[in-house]
Amino acid sequence: MRHKTVKFSTADLSSLLAELPPFVCRNHTRFRELTGYSPRSIANCDALGQGPAERIMIGRVVAYPRAELVAWLEKRSRVLSE
Repeated sequence: MRHKTVKFSTADLSSLLAELPPFVCRNHTRFRELTGYSPRSIANCDALGQGPAERIMIGRVVAYPRAELVAWLEKRSRVLSE
């Protein structure tokens, strides 16, 4: 039985760069809607060293620079068909 080879390409999420603020806090009201991830899921990835490359604390809240968050999302996304 032969397996079909499927090619995946990374998603282009550059449109998020215009929509997101310069720093995106995990408690942003539309965080899940914009990223597709719950804030807790990204917190878990951070704890495992698998989250976005850069993060900052704004008061008691973790925030991600817009470009780093979008790059992380693109790395973890793929286009299934074109």
